Amino acid sequence: MSFLELCRQRRSIRNYTAQPVEKQKVEQILQAALMAPSAKRLQPWQFVVVDDKAMIEQLAACKQYGSRMLLEAPLAIVVAADASLTDTWQCDAAIAAHNMLLAAEDLGLGACWVHVYEREQAEEHVRALTGIPDNLNVLCIVSIGYKNEQRRTYELEKLPYEKIHYGKF
Repeated sequence: MSFLELCRQRRSIRNYTAQPVEKQKVEQILQAALMAPSAKRLQPWQFVVVDDKAMIEQLAACKQYGSRMLLEAPLAIVVAADASLTDTWQCDAAIAAHNMLLAAEDLGLGACWVHVYEREQAEEHVRALTGIPDNLNVLCIVSIGYKNEQRRTYELEKLPYEKIHYGKF
């Protein structure tokens, strides 16, 4: 599959089967994250891989809205980063998380971003559950699993091309 086809197919998946994600696939997803570009190649990110169902259920309670898909996910990866290393930590961690989303799709899995940073008390909740130290900021959790829903691919003719500007705005 071409990269553009992968982007076209990748959609946020919020419903998963109970089938566990194989260790080899988890490793490939993490490798994709570790290969993400980062400013000055500082790689400020850290990842916490969670496959314990009880822990994932506790992570799902990190905020009132936008985290319920974790309840069905057999795998969650918490993405954190060290802001003292670089002021681009959010961008760097987001690119790593996005690589996870693309890798999951490429491996026949579904995934969804759960935003944590500066959302309610979500960051403190996740930090307390996972033992992430205070010097790291928790950006998001990526839910991953085998798809239990089908989403249509992006329709190229319906993309918001009006958001593209050449030369000037």
